[in-house]
Amino acid sequence: MPDAPPPAAPPPEPPPSAPRWRRLRRIALALAGLAALAALTLWLLVVLVPFPAEWLAPTRVESRRVVDRHGHLLREALSDIEGRGVWTPLDRISPWVPKAFVAIEDRRFHGHSGLDAQGIARALRDNLAAGRVVAGGSTLTQQVVKLARQAAGQGAGRGLWRKAVEALWALRLERAVGKRAILEQYVNRAPFGHGATGVEAAARLYLDKPARALSLGEAALLAGLPRAPSRDNPYVDPARAEARRRFVLARMRETGAITPAEEAEALAQEVRVVSREVQFAAPHFTTFALARAPAPGTLPTTLDGGLQAEVERLARQVVRALADKRVGQAAAVVLDNASGDVLAWVGSVDFFDPAEGQVDMVIGRRQPGSTLKPFVYGLALERGFTAADRLPDLPLWFPTGLGDYRPRNYDRRFHGWVSLRTALANSYNVPAVWMAHRLGPADLLRRLRRLGFESLTRSADHYGLGLALGNGEVQLLELANAYRALANEGLWSPIRWRRDVPAARGARVMPADVARLLTDILADPVARIPAFGRRNSLTLPFPAAAKTGTSTDFTDNWTAGYTPDVTVAVWVGNFDGRPMEGVSGVTGAGRLWHRVMRAAAALRRGRGRFSTAGLVRRRLCADTGQPPPAETAGATHAPDDCAHAVDELFRPDHAPETPRRAVDRLRVSFPGAGDVFQLDADTPQRYARLQLRVEVPDGLLDDADGGLIWAIDDHPPAAGPPQRWWDAAPGEHTIRVWPAGRPDEASPPVRFTVLE
Repeated sequence: MPDAPPPAAPPPEPPPSAPRWRRLRRIALALAGLAALAALTLWLLVVLVPFPAEWLAPTRVESRRVVDRHGHLLREALSDIEGRGVWTPLDRISPWVPKAFVAIEDRRFHGHSGLDAQGIARALRDNLAAGRVVAGGSTLTQQVVKLARQAAGQGAGRGLWRKAVEALWALRLERAVGKRAILEQYVNRAPFGHGATGVEAAARLYLDKPARALSLGEAALLAGLPRAPSRDNPYVDPARAEARRRFVLARMRETGAITPAEEAEALAQEVRVVSREVQFAAPHFTTFALARAPAPGTLPTTLDGGLQAEVERLARQVVRALADKRVGQAAAVVLDNASGDVLAWVGSVDFFDPAEGQVDMVIGRRQPGSTLKPFVYGLALERGFTAADRLPDLPLWFPTGLGDYRPRNYDRRFHGWVSLRTALANSYNVPAVWMAHRLGPADLLRRLRRLGFESLTRSADHYGLGLALGNGEVQLLELANAYRALANEGLWSPIRWRRDVPAARGARVMPADVARLLTDILADPVARIPAFGRRNSLTLPFPAAAKTGTSTDFTDNWTAGYTPDVTVAVWVGNFDGRPMEGVSGVTGAGRLWHRVMRAAAALRRGRGRFSTAGLVRRRLCADTGQPPPAETAGATHAPDDCAHAVDELFRPDHAPETPRRAVDRLRVSFPGAGDVFQLDADTPQRYARLQLRVEVPDGLLDDADGGLIWAIDDHPPAAGPPQRWWDAAPGEHTIRVWPAGRPDEASPPVRFTVLE
């Protein structure tokens, strides 16, 4: 059987038809065109749409930093993006910081134009392998865009669309600014945990140092935080933060940013993280300041941080000591007299007390009691009254719309006719009300408002004569600044709490000689003895004027006073109005005032003594307030109808005429023969002085070459004027004087005693 023929080969496929080939080519060309169009569109979007400069504005991430007069941080408030931040130029940051961030966040940062293709491919691979998002692939530029858009309120949304938008803006950012500017943006915007935004805030929060002082190891610690700031920071997990630091150092070595030797040195360094404490000094004052300065940045204030801390300590100390007297709170303010600078401000003893700590009694309103009396008598002195005038401290009553008003004194007694000096120094109520009646409540209210008491918003009819006793509510700050006007001899100006604002010029609200006379009364320790005793909290080892006050029912206790350099006003009491028990202005607020004033005066030493320039001194009979009658020639003591004489100051136009008597021989007029003086143990020796005075017959010294010669005890005689100061020393002393060159004309010796 013959073999079968082989099967025929399949016919070859026909070549594609010409129309189909042309279709494929057209599709390829269309795709290429679309790609080119997309590329052109992307290029146009990048080139034609600029990056908004306002997104990069430093103020968008700066917090408000309140600093004291020495530049020390008092408080840092959150910025617009709810973080603490201080924008710091890159050239003021340690060079290790940008190197660390580039190594850990974007090793090809200096080689791409905003997007890292290798990084994106690697992130895509890792995410597909893990089945979830484990890597982002974002460059530092993209992260800056994300942070800037969030700060501008434009970063809402998640997913691929947001990533695409950020990628586009990253390309625009790279065209708009250089790499160095992008790094500066990142290190100032990155979150570091615990409200710290930017490396400067992080360096101060965790390491208590500026960013420019960071070492390599410290920079690595901070560079490891922004990836997971709430998890990796050293306050939450110190071990994790340290592991992250080591990882950053290793990455820096791998990328060539540091050498192996530098890595080893950094690993050996001990990075000391400071204790986690919130920086929040002077809380009431900084709250006041921040409410009036909303702009971000550094707010330089006049506060003295050291004095502030001491006043806070003293307030707590005094309140603890008075706890058994039902005293629960205290407040204090210290002002510099010349500038009006607020040096200390304590609104309560514990700002963080949840019940009442945030009540600020420096600007709270309460009745100031007798602390307004100096301004009553100041107006009286302007109207022609003198410090020697006799005022009635008698049972008086004054008709009002609600019936008769019968003022009573603190001690429930009447003291008869008393001098204005005595009435003010001892804070007698009846003479003050009588004086307010003479002056008129409307005029008194106008004077108080000129002194800055803006809290007195009601009418004069509402306050009535009780305004003299402080029945209107005022602020402690207003009271302090009004007393500062007395210290400044009648010039009032607003307080200053910002150092970047010039001090305001003063406006005259009281004649200078009236203010000086009031100061002399308020600083007179002898005049206040009847009510306060010889030793009290108003007596200091340096010149100081002060006045106490207690409101009705003992709910508020005040003391305000000043030296030539500083004014201190304090309040003690209870915010809920509970009355204190047995606490007077001296034993309550006076105790705190004494301690605060000593602290403040030690800080600001200056002029020392109060001036009495423009006032004249007259010798008066203590019982009558009138000059003593003329004495007979040669008399060596006061006449019988002026058993006790005192000196008083007067405004020149209101000084009484002193009867002139003939002086027939040279004699010592003060001290008197047989006088006895007692040294005060609380007064420093440099202030224990007597003013020695001599009466000289007319013409006696005209031909005496060299004036008077003083001989005191066994000391060598020395020339001096008819009045001179002598440092008192314990013991019995003898004084004689004579014209120079004529010892035979010496005065009779005067013997007196100084007790220790």
